[in-house]
Amino acid sequence: MPVLPGPRQSTFDELGTPLHQVTFVVVDLETTGGSPQSCEITEIGAVKVRAGERLGEFQTLINPGVPIPPFISVLTGISNSMVAESPQLAVALPAFLEFAGPDSVLVAHNAPFDIGFLKAACAATGRAWPGNRVLDTARLARHVVTRDEAPNCKLASLARLFRAETSPNHRALSDARATVDVLHGMLERLGNLGVHSLDELSTFSSRVSPALRAKRHLADGLPHLPGVYRFVDVRGEVLYVGKSKDLRSRVRTYFTAGETRGRMAEMVGLATSVIPIICATPLEAEVRELRLIAEHKPRYNRRSRFPERASWLKLTVEPFPRLSRVREVRDDGAAYLGPFSGLRQVELATAAVHEAFPLRQCSSRLSVRRPSPACALADMDRCGAPCDGRETPQAYAEHVDAVRAAMLGDVRAVVAALSRKVSRLSEVERFEEAAVHRDRLAAFVRAAARVQRLTALTTCSEVVAARQCRDGTAKDGCWEIVVVRHGRLVGTATAGRHEDPRIVAESLRSTGETVTPGPGPLPAALAEETECILRWLEAPGTRLVGLTGTWASPTYGAGGVALWSEAARAGLDRLDPFARRSDIRPVHQPAAVHGVAR
Repeated sequence: MPVLPGPRQSTFDELGTPLHQVTFVVVDLETTGGSPQSCEITEIGAVKVRAGERLGEFQTLINPGVPIPPFISVLTGISNSMVAESPQLAVALPAFLEFAGPDSVLVAHNAPFDIGFLKAACAATGRAWPGNRVLDTARLARHVVTRDEAPNCKLASLARLFRAETSPNHRALSDARATVDVLHGMLERLGNLGVHSLDELSTFSSRVSPALRAKRHLADGLPHLPGVYRFVDVRGEVLYVGKSKDLRSRVRTYFTAGETRGRMAEMVGLATSVIPIICATPLEAEVRELRLIAEHKPRYNRRSRFPERASWLKLTVEPFPRLSRVREVRDDGAAYLGPFSGLRQVELATAAVHEAFPLRQCSSRLSVRRPSPACALADMDRCGAPCDGRETPQAYAEHVDAVRAAMLGDVRAVVAALSRKVSRLSEVERFEEAAVHRDRLAAFVRAAARVQRLTALTTCSEVVAARQCRDGTAKDGCWEIVVVRHGRLVGTATAGRHEDPRIVAESLRSTGETVTPGPGPLPAALAEETECILRWLEAPGTRLVGLTGTWASPTYGAGGVALWSEAARAGLDRLDPFARRSDIRPVHQPAAVHGVAR
């Protein structure tokens, strides 16, 4: 019998910052209008509180430098004469920011309005926004106050509900004082619901069950680093695998209202721990996630669980080759197209080839020495009938070579044959039949483009590449470095500001996994892993440090008609994909350089 976990006392670190230790600065603004891009601040009012005690107040009128609209003057009672001798924004804003301090939590009712004006004011005066955490009492009230208690979540309604000492009157300080009482009233209610820390307050939602909220401690030991996380149940079974650039922040979202997937709530309810794997780069996290999903097949992951179920379209190796759907790629000299995610796409791609070439469609084994009766396709000129000797092995071999070329390199024959059919059918308004041929062509082009793109990388025995970090540290000289062998990620690291990236790259090459390639287009990795690596390599700014092999795509390959294929699916069936050579785009290959620029 599995041992169920007993009661657990959270540590102070896991609880986060207790609310009684948090300094809140409740702020309210009066402005000349509703847009921070076209309107100005006329008054700032703020109240600083901690542990229910008021520590100070701040209030100042501001000369906006523009006339105050009459409607605003009537609403707020602030006139042009009142602000004529008041300080300008460049003087008042620094005073407020000093009063608030960088470590306080800014609180406002309808915070996007007030904080939006404050951020715009910082930008206008050349100041950096201090980055204080923000709490919106209006948003919080929607989860705390019911319709029976208050008709809406306006400040005036909430002030009456919580019996605020100050009534809001559209003056900044008065409204800030009323917001303080509303905040304290809601904190009192939330305390009874187990909300005792700032993190719990920030992520609180009435739509999150207490049982789910109680499991937030599972994320508290995780680092703010990129990596992979696994939710595990009491028996040690992996329930779910995910990745993130910030492990702790991502896992915490599973315990908030931001997670709307019902199955995730069920998964979290079963989980007893979260096991992290810290990764050097986001690419490593993405690859590790795919490998772990394929290994553990977690029941709550929906994608990438069964890569072995992918289908391939195989041009068989026999006296009279044919197309066959297979699950396994073998080292038998056959040509393979794929992998396909579903049977429907395999059928469409197969039909496209048969429309372009008179390849036999029967599945029986044919012999050169023993002729057999031909099927109806021979009478329809859809097959040369090698079975009964009407077509010689040499003539049939020409069709086979053309099919192999279309699968692995030159797709023009298939594109031309299907395009002609689509055009003829469209001219006589047989649009449904034209759409069938269009879909067949699109399925073939997608599959051919995929396998040709993958093969371009997997045939390279080693690729070493580098790219500046994309986490804001690029200006400090940080580089992400990867080593790929036959399409498999074998090493990745980050070279810091004071490290020579060339030394890091050489170290990765020396310590990277040794790869013995297998058969087929994917000799060492899953298709999704190689595609992840390709996206990383093709991103702007990637530098090719070292290359062993040839990384190139065929000139008339399927990648050159990708744009045409999408246009065809949209109904533009008469486009000629090779009319303009500028549209023929091989797989992007970063320019090779000697070393990595520092």
